Amino acid sequence: MKLGLISDTHDYLDPRVLKMFAGVNHILHAGDVGQFSLIVELEQIAPVTAVTGNTDEGLTLRETEVVTLDGKKFLIHHIVTPGVASPRIAARLRLEKPDVVMFGHTHKPFAQQIDQTLFFNPGYAGRQRFELERSVATMEWSDGLLSYRFIPLN
Repeated sequence: MKLGLISDTHDYLDPRVLKMFAGVNHILHAGDVGQFSLIVELEQIAPVTAVTGNTDEGLTLRETEVVTLDGKKFLIHHIVTPGVASPRIAARLRLEKPDVVMFGHTHKPFAQQIDQTLFFNPGYAGRQRFELERSVATMEWSDGLLSYRFIPLN
């Protein structure tokens, strides 16, 4: 199973992402999507699970999604502080026991294992701003071993 991981597109889909995600089985978007047409464009590659972000007014996406893909459980929520979850997210973590928590918002790539859960932020894929490196990521696993790769967009 191979995933394309993206966040904080802010209504801009870099055309290179379509090539970078070619061959993925599923795409996860951690919010601040922009227009729903961006999700439709990503769906031309693979099925998409997306959540709303703090700038996604009017989009009919959920704030949190939980999806199990090939035996791995993902909890996706836009704003997460690893190790210091809000009471609501902490409750979902206890209930769902995800293998991976995917989030966005900070615009910074991040991966840290905390207990049995990998907290993962693919970075931001929108237009250049804040002098931060833009990125997406891929994640795959076989025989239970999970690996990921950050892919720079600059």
